[in-house]
Amino acid sequence: MATIHATTVALDGRGVLICGGAGCGKSDLGLRLIEAGAVLVSDDYTEVGPVGDNLVAQAPETIQGKMEVRGLGIVDMEFAPSAPVCLRVELVGRDRVERLPDPGVVVIEGIEIPEIRICGFDASAAAKVRLAVSSVRPGGMA
Repeated sequence: MATIHATTVALDGRGVLICGGAGCGKSDLGLRLIEAGAVLVSDDYTEVGPVGDNLVAQAPETIQGKMEVRGLGIVDMEFAPSAPVCLRVELVGRDRVERLPDPGVVVIEGIEIPEIRICGFDASAAAKVRLAVSSVRPGGMA
């Protein structure tokens, strides 16, 4: 397993890696997705590794069920022990979000994962993630 800087949530059992620089809103977007029905897998750091044809995400043991919520501190949350990753979300500044992007793919631990780039602080960010997850089919974006 490799450890990457990402907050990971599961939407209907499908893992979403939320990546980006410090302060870009990874935990904030994760919290909004959780509020809308997702389940925490891991906050801030995620262990990933191939299992068959899937990339599987899980929390390092020391932070399982913990989430840093800015303004509140570290809080305990329900969590999924692992999830097969279906999407990587790269959080970028609003000025770097393409209006009509080509489908993106990133290779993690030898597995191709669809990728989108959005601004994590946009009010629509959680909805965009949900739409992207619903568009993912095995092997890439629809």
